[in-house]
Amino acid sequence: MLRNYFKIAWRSLAGNKTYSVINIGGLAVGMTVAMLIGLWIYDEFSYNKCHENYHGIARVMQQQTLDGEINTGDNVPAPLFKALQTNFEADFGRVVITSWLQRHVLTYGRSSFTKPGNFMSVGAAEMLSLKILSGSSSGLKDPATILLSESVAKAFFKDADPVDKMMKINKELDVRVVGVYEDIPYNSEFHELAFIAPFDLFVSSTPWVKEAVENGEWESSSFQILVQLSNNSNLKSVSDKIKHLKLKKTTQSDLKFKPQILLHPMSQWHLYSEWSDGSNTGGRIQFVWLFGIIGVFVLLLACINFMNLSTARSQKRAKEVGIRKAIGSIRLQLIIQFFSESFLVVFFAFILSLVLAWLAMPVFNEIADKQMFIPWGDPVFLLSGVMFTVLTGLIAGSYPAFYLSSFQPIKALKGKWSALGLRATLPRKILVVVQFTVSITLIIGTVVVYRQILHAKDRPIGYNRQGLVTMLVNTQDIHRHFDAVLDDLVKTGSVTSIAESIAPPTEVFSANVGFNWKGKDPGLNSEFATIGISHDFGKTVGWEFIAGRDFARNFSTDSTGFVLNEAAVKFMGLGNRDVEDAIGETVTWDGRQFKIIGVIRDMIMESPYDPVKKSIFFIHPKGGRFITTRLNPGANAGSAIKNIEAVFKKYSPDSPFNYQFVDQEYALKFASEERISKLAAVFAGLAILISCLGLFGMASFIAEQRTKEIGIRKVLGASVTNLWQLLSGDFVILVVVSCLLATPIAWYAMDHWLDKYAYHTRISWWIFAVASLGTLAITFITVSYQAIHAALLDPVKSLRSE
Repeated sequence: MLRNYFKIAWRSLAGNKTYSVINIGGLAVGMTVAMLIGLWIYDEFSYNKCHENYHGIARVMQQQTLDGEINTGDNVPAPLFKALQTNFEADFGRVVITSWLQRHVLTYGRSSFTKPGNFMSVGAAEMLSLKILSGSSSGLKDPATILLSESVAKAFFKDADPVDKMMKINKELDVRVVGVYEDIPYNSEFHELAFIAPFDLFVSSTPWVKEAVENGEWESSSFQILVQLSNNSNLKSVSDKIKHLKLKKTTQSDLKFKPQILLHPMSQWHLYSEWSDGSNTGGRIQFVWLFGIIGVFVLLLACINFMNLSTARSQKRAKEVGIRKAIGSIRLQLIIQFFSESFLVVFFAFILSLVLAWLAMPVFNEIADKQMFIPWGDPVFLLSGVMFTVLTGLIAGSYPAFYLSSFQPIKALKGKWSALGLRATLPRKILVVVQFTVSITLIIGTVVVYRQILHAKDRPIGYNRQGLVTMLVNTQDIHRHFDAVLDDLVKTGSVTSIAESIAPPTEVFSANVGFNWKGKDPGLNSEFATIGISHDFGKTVGWEFIAGRDFARNFSTDSTGFVLNEAAVKFMGLGNRDVEDAIGETVTWDGRQFKIIGVIRDMIMESPYDPVKKSIFFIHPKGGRFITTRLNPGANAGSAIKNIEAVFKKYSPDSPFNYQFVDQEYALKFASEERISKLAAVFAGLAILISCLGLFGMASFIAEQRTKEIGIRKVLGASVTNLWQLLSGDFVILVVVSCLLATPIAWYAMDHWLDKYAYHTRISWWIFAVASLGTLAITFITVSYQAIHAALLDPVKSLRSE
């Protein structure tokens, strides 16, 4: 019996090739989108799960009240490490203190590479369950050691065993390789971790770190701490236990910050990373929901196509149903018959979707910044594919199966049932409206996201990023010969100025409290971004001064001078009447007095979507690890970089030369939103394609059904234009209704999305107009082919049987 069902289903598909191609093609595209999004969502939820202790690892975070708002961050004081180890030994299996991930120069012989790594305390490799390929992680108990990732080990030693080989970190620290671990998967928070060195080495080699650790500085929050809960510990109860640990240790003057310690589980690091006023507000989980909903809707659009075309062809199937019922078929048998047809279509669509997904995967990975693949041999994936096919078949085939099997045999055999009546067409019209409402909403959303990106890109950034190049230097070679480096670079004609800083122009690495000024509210707790720089930094990046002057070498007092941005001056209330009033004012920082010598326009160093941080620039005695150069506008960029490298190699021959163009680094700040925009544009385009495929099939069917009517109208004098309007009118009305429904839905959704950005664009009326008119134009093109083709038919042929 089942064999007969599928034999009939195959004959039905083979006998209606256009209908079959549209249905299989539409479903295949919809299933491909759903499959890609499904794999993307799986990858998001599996983030960090490569670590065996995934469910027990947590990051120690702290909350402090600043400017009346609770700020949450993962930067914590060094003494907290010992306090957790000593006082809560029963609650934690491991406690690890770590530096921030930074790029360091690794050297072996004459080979040097700049690689990102961490200084971590004993137990880090075991906590992260790193797979040791050679050597042992226990060797990290010796401070002068290093653990390398597999790719870094191969870069230095090729196929030789690196264990016990001597290397240097930043050309200063001698370390012995004690082990090699397998590269951490890309969907891990630690995937960039190229090496691990002992935290004790960091302490002994870095004066400020040694001071913070040995003096027990609870006020300096400059480290990260990871913990692994013991088997019987509950995260919430342990978090409550340690909540006031810092509060008990802090000084009287810092009690106003109301510090609190909490644990943030690894399972929430990736998807729930955003905080506002002390509460977790989500994060990437919103994108998971967004693309999950898009995937469901795109698949639903493809299923609607199948439903519409199946029910539209019902007049051709009516007599078949009537005969089957007349000779004894029960409704259940007919339902199974029509479901078998839908499952056959879905099966072919699923096979095609696997091919399409495999072909699209490299492009999708590039857009989504993933390293996904189709797990062909994974039983879970294969089982999911079967379930996915069955579910799609049930959704797509349910309405046609129950609808077609409901025909009364007498009416069906007498031909009294029509597929063009109001009762028959209304459900199809509703489904078409749903299709285009979803498609138009996606189009509007894509345009709004794109407009938001352009809006942020057009925002004044307070400096000139064109022609700026930054270099990270991890040795003191360049700083010790800075004046000579400057002279040599200027002589090449490739560079006009050069400066040092503790952070690149596109980042803020340091923020501090403890500032006081005239008129400050005693109860105000304020944090300012603090950027240490050398002379000529403002000249190099192109600061825009609105009051005062830049730092100058011929003013020895500038070592106790501040240059503030507009946001800082406004917050302090020093230039309420005139910004010039702020010049010469005294600001005290931890008891030391500084004079404001200049005020610059807000310089966007972090997210272009957020308010600019209150920032203070000061002369740093050690310059900083970042060198920023301004290229000569008349010089060739490629030649200029080669000249800069030659000068750098002259004074630091063993250090690798790494550089970044500031405009490219700034462009990376838009990467997340641009990925959303590109993915949304692709999905919106596919949604329109699927909808138009269904519309094309519907137009083709209706033109076929009304062939005789068209012939009679032509005989009676109807023009091609009249007939085109007749056949296209119904579809245009449906799309207009979709436009009217999609407009408020899209406006509400995108207005809610824009609310999360402090600096955002407005949703203009023309966006809805363009999306609606564009969809109408596509509808006209799709329907017109069939309408004009039908209108041009010879009425003699159309009416031959009459």
